[in-house]
Amino acid sequence: MKFNPEVDTFLKKKAHPLTAEIQRVREIVMEADDRVEETIKWSSPTFMYKGNIASFFMNAKKNVSLLFHKGATINDKSGLLEGDGKEARTARFYGMDDIEKKKDDLQAVIREWIKMQG
Repeated sequence: MKFNPEVDTFLKKKAHPLTAEIQRVREIVMEADDRVEETIKWSSPTFMYKGNIASFFMNAKKNVSLLFHKGATINDKSGLLEGDGKEARTARFYGMDDIEKKKDDLQAVIREWIKMQG
């Protein structure tokens, strides 16, 4: 698991009220597969593997919101991904307990994306 120092610096400067929760979601995503990388795009930490997987929605203050750019194409058996847009779906996490409860589902969604990319 290789964290990008640019993302560390961004999160430190941002001083988001849910930084600890964002960090935990970040760890879970990065633990899902060693090929996942992270960067800053659209003023947000973004996960990538052969394209953009998901970005944090940094304006959300009551929950951690992770936008899957092409989430509609991911076979999400758990129902973690919400929304009915043409392409995007969102995963929302309401505190540390909720994050831990959804950990396996989040990692399954990440692995499904990687499988789809070949």
